[in-house]
Amino acid sequence: MLELDQVTKRFGDVVVCADVSITVRYGEVFGLAGSGKSTVLRIAAGLLAPDDGTVRRMGERLGYLPQSRGLYPRMRVLDQLVYLAELHGANANDAVRAAEIWVARFGLRARRADRVRQLSTAEASRLWLAAAFVTFPDVLVLDEPFAGLDAVAADLLADVVRERSSAGAAVLLATDELAVVERLCDRAGVLHNGRMVTEGAVDELRARVELVVDVPGARQDWADGLPGVTVLSVHNGLTRLALTDGADDQKVLAAALAAGPVREFTRVRPSLAEVFRDVVGLP
Repeated sequence: MLELDQVTKRFGDVVVCADVSITVRYGEVFGLAGSGKSTVLRIAAGLLAPDDGTVRRMGERLGYLPQSRGLYPRMRVLDQLVYLAELHGANANDAVRAAEIWVARFGLRARRADRVRQLSTAEASRLWLAAAFVTFPDVLVLDEPFAGLDAVAADLLADVVRERSSAGAAVLLATDELAVVERLCDRAGVLHNGRMVTEGAVDELRARVELVVDVPGARQDWADGLPGVTVLSVHNGLTRLALTDGADDQKVLAAALAAGPVREFTRVRPSLAEVFRDVVGLP
């Protein structure tokens, strides 16, 4: 429903994103993290033309939430949403009906007749969310949608995103809050210096087997060279290891015992934040 195929964008001599390919299917939420994501989303929304590559959007209604947001401060809250719905092709009656639905959904019904400039920062953030959804879009492009939201509004947004995806919408969501990606997204990708360095189903990205082994006083290289084992980090005797399929954790345990007393030997499932650090080479 939304596809970016080998998209590249340059500003002068600076390559902001290069050869980025993303496919967001019907009823799917795709989370994008890392450097260059806002440019990718602007291209996906049609606000920037790529220098190379192709963008395909098969939905009829696009909802876009930019990272840098602005509203018409003198307009009234409901009028703002009606205007945006009409701008996207809704007739007057449908625009009013949609505006009433979304001011209520995002807790702004009591402020519907107030001017936008009278809203608090948190209320203005909710109004921007309502603006993104007012057309009942079948393609949603959301850039840092959770920024500035309180916990209640964040939970409400997550519920609305799930509802729209369950109704068949394709959602492309950019955020560096990787806990949000874990909780909300079906698939995810990580950009580093504008290039996609890993992409896949969230469960698959987190599916690798890791071991946390505490061997106080052992040499830092005690796990080097073990078959099917990658040393991810070593800190104060605490070693974090990734195992490939078929790697024998008992051989790892034997090597740890040979290196010194073992205080901890635990299988863990990595968080997306840990996956992100590993794929971009951060400590």
